[in-house]
Amino acid sequence: MPQKHSSLLHSALLLGLPLAIASPHGSNGSGHSEMGAMDMSMAHSSSSPSNSTIDPGPMSYFRLGEKTAWIYGHIFVMTICWTVVLPLSIMLSIAKSRFTIPSQATFLVLNALGLFLGTVYNANTPDLYANNAHHKMGWIFTWLALAWTIMGIVNIYGKYVTDRRQSREQISQANLARYARLHQDAETQDVRWSNDSGQGTERNSASLFGPPSTESENRNFDNSLQDYNDVDLDEVLGEAEKHGFLRNTRVDRFLSQNIHRIAFGKTLIINRILYTIIERTIILMGWAALATGIITFGGIFRGSAVFNGLAHWIKGGVFFWYGIYTLGRWMGAFADFGWAWNIKPRSDLIPTWKTRIPSADSVESFLIFLYGISNVWLEHLAAWGSTWSPEDYEHVSITILFFGGGLLGMLIESSRIRDLLSTNILLSHKEQEEQAPHTITTAQDTAWNQPTHYTISLNPLPALVILLLGLMMSSHTQDSPLSSMIHKQWGSLLIGASLARGTTYILCYLKPQSSHLPARPPSELICAFCLMAGGVVFMASARDVVMAMEYNGLDAMFGFTLGMGFVALLMAWVVLCMAVKGLAERGRGW
Repeated sequence: MPQKHSSLLHSALLLGLPLAIASPHGSNGSGHSEMGAMDMSMAHSSSSPSNSTIDPGPMSYFRLGEKTAWIYGHIFVMTICWTVVLPLSIMLSIAKSRFTIPSQATFLVLNALGLFLGTVYNANTPDLYANNAHHKMGWIFTWLALAWTIMGIVNIYGKYVTDRRQSREQISQANLARYARLHQDAETQDVRWSNDSGQGTERNSASLFGPPSTESENRNFDNSLQDYNDVDLDEVLGEAEKHGFLRNTRVDRFLSQNIHRIAFGKTLIINRILYTIIERTIILMGWAALATGIITFGGIFRGSAVFNGLAHWIKGGVFFWYGIYTLGRWMGAFADFGWAWNIKPRSDLIPTWKTRIPSADSVESFLIFLYGISNVWLEHLAAWGSTWSPEDYEHVSITILFFGGGLLGMLIESSRIRDLLSTNILLSHKEQEEQAPHTITTAQDTAWNQPTHYTISLNPLPALVILLLGLMMSSHTQDSPLSSMIHKQWGSLLIGASLARGTTYILCYLKPQSSHLPARPPSELICAFCLMAGGVVFMASARDVVMAMEYNGLDAMFGFTLGMGFVALLMAWVVLCMAVKGLAERGRGW
């Protein structure tokens, strides 16, 4: 039975509820991409039609009106499960908290309840969206979530058993070493007793009462052995993850005694790698499940309209997650990479591989370059075989902007390129040193040091590309006034994000960072908000969504205000989740 990871909150945010009422048509001829990320032009008249002139299209689950309690229960439970419990579980898992397994178990229980509600609903309603992606994704992601939890348990108990065995071996070796040392001391004491002159004159003299030192040392050694045996290895190993769940139960004892049969050596290493991969990507799976749930519930993006829908929702989703990533940088999530507007820690403070991570601006430039070089071949896909229109060339030009801007950004970030660009002045300095090395003063020598703002990357190219994209989309003419207004909204938001990033660069240039701690420039909060909100409104500018809004008599401000409120709430939730992670990493009973 299929599963529907839908969400009332996300549906309202992305105009899923109004668009669902007007389950729209497929593409109607124009089929042009809307931009380098923006797709086909709107296929309706230049003036917004009334709902009486728009065909609502095939029946959708939203308009069905049967067994609604089951589907809305499914939506509510899955929303709580995937947007509240799952993020907390991920944060606790990354922090290796003892509440990891309980949180994962809670997630699985809620997900199972949501599955049950969705299955009952599907069994009592017709299939109104045949062969939809949401049903398949739902089951795949559910099994991956179950595997993630099982692998987490295997990791915890596998590491526990391995560390316990190693600790016992270390303690045994320490006991043997101490026994040998005490035995040697005892032999030394026996030699001294046999050669004692017997001249002790005091009543309490060791010469009168014999050599108690060996017996005393042996007694101390026995007590020490008892102390070693009484040590709680759980405390020695610090397995906080294991303590919070199943401790001293039959399941706990069974796993502790038998986990080594399936998790050892390379098997345990592979299990940890797979666990980490799922841990870092399952939230994206949840996003995909929720998005496809909205599409299935509303019955949109059918037939050839899927190209327009995918273009807007995938690319809008990219901007949305770009905003979350930017918020993460502000919070300090990537401080060990030097991405949190801080100085990258030295190699003696972080693992060596982290010192080789390129700068954040370099990664952003590469992603922009990758988008440009890949999407340039896809701009005419929806109208394949037809004549290229001026709009097609406009959109291809935008992808070339991404390609060229991303490439230039990567070149700017290359220390080798910067060094080559300084060749003339460096050669002049070298010649001066060779000709008159003793004439260079200390002040002159320090003048050849790198500028202080080189301590942090200041690359304006990613922000410039986003700024130009926002300007183009703000003035991009659409076939519908409503569509034009929505495009202007998300274009303006991208402009705001670029200006905020520019403000960050100005602040960092005027006062370069000198700390390993996150700088948290306030302008980055604005940048994150504009990117997230711009991505949401971008998704709402898809042709089917606009047609649904027109059918229901909604204006552009309806979706805009709804989206802004949701993004502000979501940003607060993200910050809270990161705070929970920090609290768990510090310990204090977590």
